[in-house]
Amino acid sequence: MLVKNEIDCRLVLCGGMAMDDPEYQVIYDRILVKAEKLIKKGDVILITLENNILVNALQRSAAVIIQKSIREGFALTVSEALWKGTPVVASNAGGIPTQITDGVNGFLIEPSQTDVFAKKIIELLKNPDMAKEIGEKGKETVRTKFLTTRCLIDYLDILNEVVM
Repeated sequence: MLVKNEIDCRLVLCGGMAMDDPEYQVIYDRILVKAEKLIKKGDVILITLENNILVNALQRSAAVIIQKSIREGFALTVSEALWKGTPVVASNAGGIPTQITDGVNGFLIEPSQTDVFAKKIIELLKNPDMAKEIGEKGKETVRTKFLTTRCLIDYLDILNEVVM
């Protein structure tokens, strides 16, 4: 609601259920209860269908991607969004800071700072030129650091040092 109060927008929550997570059903049920009115109004769209094509389309068409994790591994969702040139506002948690340099190719926020998340999202939505620039820098980050071909070069360099 913090963002919606400032700018007309919709939140799309998209993702499959992690069946190996014992808390997934509890969390999902809490989301349904908290967002019930917003879902009915169309301000929140909840998609639990696992469909890579749909996820790809959403990441490409979104104005901003939000990854608000408390704990996280590498966060492939962040890399995917960055690669598509979509600006990301994400938690400063787990492997996410490996991918985002705060204020350069995205924004890193402490997970508990909901108001700061909202502020950065609003800033991106109101400044499309800034969002585009950050998105372009995000794509360049993935290109130079995380593509398989880039990693292969690193492995070959290590192998070359070991063999020589």
